[in-house]
Amino acid sequence: MIRFALPQKSAVTIIVYNSVGEEVHVLLNEIIDAGYHQVRFNTGVLSSGIYFYTLKADNFVQTRKMILLK
Repeated sequence: MIRFALPQKSAVTIIVYNSVGEEVHVLLNEIIDAGYHQVRFNTGVLSSGIYFYTLKADNFVQTRKMILLK
């Protein structure tokens, strides 16, 4: 689960990358209203390992690391 808050209505993109920087999945790519939100990440066929996700909203960009254990 990826949680985030928006101070105003924004175009939001959340993309998941593997440890070598290859794009694995686009979780979200739409305009979202202000407030608190959460996005469920369905790991499906991904193997255990380290992944990164980048959240972009207007002028804000943040990349975080996550560890997937199955």
